[in-house]
Amino acid sequence: MTKTIRVPSAATKQPGLAHAVLALGGFAIGTTEFATMSFLPAFASELGVDAPTGGYVVSAYALGVVVGAPLLAVFGARLNRRLLLIFLLTWFGLGNCLSAMASSFDALVALRFITAIPHGAYFGIAVLVAAGMVQEVRRGVAIGRVLLGLTLATMIGAPVANVISQWLGWRWGFGALGLLSCMAAALILFVIPIQERIVGASALGELEALRRPQVWLSLGIGAIGFGGLFAVYTYLTSTLELVTKSSAVATPVVLAVFGAGMTCGNLAAPYLAKRGPMPAAGVLLAWSAFALALYPLTVDHVWSVGVAVFAIGWGGGLGTLLQMRLMDVAGDAQGLAASLNHAAFNVANALGPYLGGLAIAAGYGWASTGWVGCGLALGGLAMWRLALANDHRAAQLGCANLTKKA
Repeated sequence: MTKTIRVPSAATKQPGLAHAVLALGGFAIGTTEFATMSFLPAFASELGVDAPTGGYVVSAYALGVVVGAPLLAVFGARLNRRLLLIFLLTWFGLGNCLSAMASSFDALVALRFITAIPHGAYFGIAVLVAAGMVQEVRRGVAIGRVLLGLTLATMIGAPVANVISQWLGWRWGFGALGLLSCMAAALILFVIPIQERIVGASALGELEALRRPQVWLSLGIGAIGFGGLFAVYTYLTSTLELVTKSSAVATPVVLAVFGAGMTCGNLAAPYLAKRGPMPAAGVLLAWSAFALALYPLTVDHVWSVGVAVFAIGWGGGLGTLLQMRLMDVAGDAQGLAASLNHAAFNVANALGPYLGGLAIAAGYGWASTGWVGCGLALGGLAMWRLALANDHRAAQLGCANLTKKA
């Protein structure tokens, strides 16, 4: 089989501007993902379902990402990356606009699934385009810049969308996000340089990533370990209303504090990764387990909840670290591996709310999502340990093969 040869993305003298535009697309997608969780009480009430059932909307979105990320990455392997990014954002924008017009709960669930399909592929392709514009040593910074759009979405986008939903209704929130996505698609057309073709790219070449155990273990870390963050965040608005008894004004502030924590974690990730992404990932997973375990003890007061969710948000830096890890272990199948990273996080986005909803429905209380999240973070840490053991065995095997050849 002919080896796939990658040709780097077109260089640009102003990678920062291009990265900012790519981050804007990520901001639109990330705001949609996290704002949907804060919309949950509003659309659940209007569409006649309880909050745990309303969580199915979040899970449907996550499932759409999981399904769409590998399919679009594989079938888009030979396409021009700039045009593919524009197509994905346009699809996403139209899906949001249609969600704003959903006439029933079932319709909203279906539309969130369809809207989510481009999510993972967008981030996967965007980070590859961004990394191709800079030298190898700046790769982590480039990836962090693109994913900064996702974390800023939690700090600015989701709280603003929550305010829009309080003033005008959740439908206006989805509509505004649809327009923002289409705006980002237009900017990509004018700012991102034409991408050089990828020599030898093919669907089969991308699927080579699935033969590597390091890829699967890395995805497992994100799929399990990141679930704790989503278990808490999905029900945070309801917890603030029903347990903390906070005012409507306080809710977007706490959401912004959570986002500030994620932004700090994302900005710190490239520096934490100077000794490699895996040691840093282990530190963040242990930190997340500790912060999530403290969360149930803080829900009686707004200020203490704010401290807890800021600490939990730092775990968001795991996304950048695992993206770097996958680029290291995926070989030539960079597109699929990068997209699957976001599919893994949306497995977490489905798993966390589902398990958190089960705990609430079983009568353990809204704060029990913290204990669920702690368990998931510890599960991710166990998967991280398995990945390290696999790396160690692979290194030993490589040394043994070199000794035989000598």
